[in-house]
Amino acid sequence: MDSVVPAQREELTTARIDPIVRDAAEGDAHAVHVLATMITPVVTRYCRAKLGRRDFGYISADDVAQDICVAVLQALPQYRDRGGSFLFLVRAIASNKVADAFRLVARERSLPTPVVPDTFDDGNEPEHHLLNAEAGDRLHDLLGQLSPLQHDIVVLRVVVGLSARETANVLGLSPANVRTSQHRALARLRRSTTPEAW
Repeated sequence: MDSVVPAQREELTTARIDPIVRDAAEGDAHAVHVLATMITPVVTRYCRAKLGRRDFGYISADDVAQDICVAVLQALPQYRDRGGSFLFLVRAIASNKVADAFRLVARERSLPTPVVPDTFDDGNEPEHHLLNAEAGDRLHDLLGQLSPLQHDIVVLRVVVGLSARETANVLGLSPANVRTSQHRALARLRRSTTPEAW
């Protein structure tokens, strides 16, 4: 296999990822490691963007990201390239796992008991949590004004940090369409955050 471990932030293109996916699907342990190294940071940022830093008690965005990566690697042996990007599969699994996490939290009725920390953490004060929760709620409301496609584009481009080409590969669009939709979405968000909108 000619694949190498990727640098910290290389672009995820179909041309780069397809040979690695093909080798990983055939059972090459090194390719599986390289693939996991490539998708884990993107999946983690995606989960943090979708779930936020909210305290769900016993479930976190990082836990969901780990579940997604495991599910993607488990799906590898059955994966067959049908002309699309492997990132479609990653996004589909991620979207389903995030929805599962929200459903699990909605069903959970227990109240977590706070544990006294061993050390003092000045960033762990109720006021800090309240301000973060309010900012998160406001951001959620703002993003809720966008179409589902615009929402995904803004999350993938701004929060996750994917390039226009990477986002296009994930969503099955052209990079130009991604940039145009992002521009329109951000313009809509700007209009919503004017003093008159508050």
